Amino acid sequence: MKKNTIVFTGGGSAGHVTPNIAIINELSQGEWDIHYIGSIKGIEKELISEVDIPYYGISSGKLRRYMDKENAIDLFRVLRGIIEARKLLKRLKPKLVFSKGGFVSVPVIIAASSLNIPIYIHESDLTPGLANKISQRFADRIFTSFDEAASHFPARKTTAIGSPIRREIFSGDKERGREFLGFTYERPILTVMGGSLGAKKINETIREALQELTSIYQIVHLCGKGQKDESLINIKGYRQFEYISNELADILAATDTVVTRGGSNAIFEFLALKLPMLIIPLTKKQSRGDQILNAESFLKKGFSLTLEEENLTGDSLLESLDKLEKRRGQIINNMQASPMSDALTVLIKEINIHRR
Repeated sequence: MKKNTIVFTGGGSAGHVTPNIAIINELSQGEWDIHYIGSIKGIEKELISEVDIPYYGISSGKLRRYMDKENAIDLFRVLRGIIEARKLLKRLKPKLVFSKGGFVSVPVIIAASSLNIPIYIHESDLTPGLANKISQRFADRIFTSFDEAASHFPARKTTAIGSPIRREIFSGDKERGREFLGFTYERPILTVMGGSLGAKKINETIREALQELTSIYQIVHLCGKGQKDESLINIKGYRQFEYISNELADILAATDTVVTRGGSNAIFEFLALKLPMLIIPLTKKQSRGDQILNAESFLKKGFSLTLEEENLTGDSLLESLDKLEKRRGQIINNMQASPMSDALTVLIKEINIHRR
């Protein structure tokens, strides 16, 4: 029996890819022939290479909100990407295109619309990125992680469902995690995550306050590629890794508290795991401000505390963590009372409608 075809797209950052992988892993158990269209050299190509599905690279250009001489060149790249995506879609004949946003998704969405292929998009952040702002006019259904984000899209086709979370994140074992880390039960475990590329200021501050921190916590420091400090390898109660893959679920199962950036996918995973978190969002100098808004939403809902990077010092970090620990019980209660649905289950159900 021939399987129905679905095409996924999205890229430019891990946040535009990992939710797609969560959905792909679920759909691979069923009756779908799954394909991925991304950029030729983007991070999505590397991440999807770990999943056993065909990958196709197309031309894509950066989308800017400001005037730049590169805009004209990138416009031609986008137009070429539309032509390349259209050829691929005509050959693959998918029942549905699912997009997580990012620059590369726009040519795919436009090409799919020209071929009358149904299109679903998901927006992770509280305010939409430029790619999804463009794509919304072509989409048949729009899903958002934050309920506040739904107001930025047409109400008739938009539903707030939360973020699709990897099932494997729930499979961790705290005993395995502590054994892997070489940690005991003497002190709680603080896990520090600066995103897929790490975070220089967070890394520096953690190491600046390491003596005080290790008197309170055992620390797992995911510091990013090339950012390990070899002089700290033998510090008791401190483990640093550039990146963790297979052991992450076990480490999170053993974790008591998290320091994290404000990326939507990460903070929704910590919400699902009921892990109190201190969010240090990217500044507006480093981003469009989406992580700041994400952090504000979680703060208002009582899921976390926020520490702005401009105010980040060893002392402010210790003070914020102390406040977080004092509010731990209330934060966990708020998380447990969260009405957000199981986004992955919702999306799988919606996608499977197109099998008919």
